[in-house]
Amino acid sequence: MALVLDYKGLSIKEMSDLRTRLEPSSGICKVAKNTLIRKAIDGNSSWSGLESLLTGTNAFVLVKGDVGAALKAVQTFQKDTKKSSTKGGLFEGKLLSQDEIKTIASLPSKETLMAQIAGALNALPTKIAVGVNEVPSGLARSLKQYADNDES
Repeated sequence: MALVLDYKGLSIKEMSDLRTRLEPSSGICKVAKNTLIRKAIDGNSSWSGLESLLTGTNAFVLVKGDVGAALKAVQTFQKDTKKSSTKGGLFEGKLLSQDEIKTIASLPSKETLMAQIAGALNALPTKIAVGVNEVPSGLARSLKQYADNDES
């Protein structure tokens, strides 16, 4: 994933802070001239969507790891500094709008999703075991009730 930020007004210390926040999600933040980025993406159709974002002062956030965590780190940084703005992003060749970026950032982390799936998978055998166990128990209760009614 690639994210394009307008970094105008950020100090070196603030850029270092952003880079530090991106490290846990295997993200990096690089500042490069737009002409250099144009040359790098020239002829590559999966990166050509970035062309429309290459105006002004840009910093590029490139993420190899957890995309959601990286986007959360960028959004938290932007709330803290109130200086940077997101121009857009590119994910698997598709240009992302501001709303799509916010939606991806609001998703739970990969670990949380895996825990939820594991919990759901674990609950299914438990429910089946309770249901299978309930059949003989229900039969026994019914027979006992029938026997008690016969004695009366």
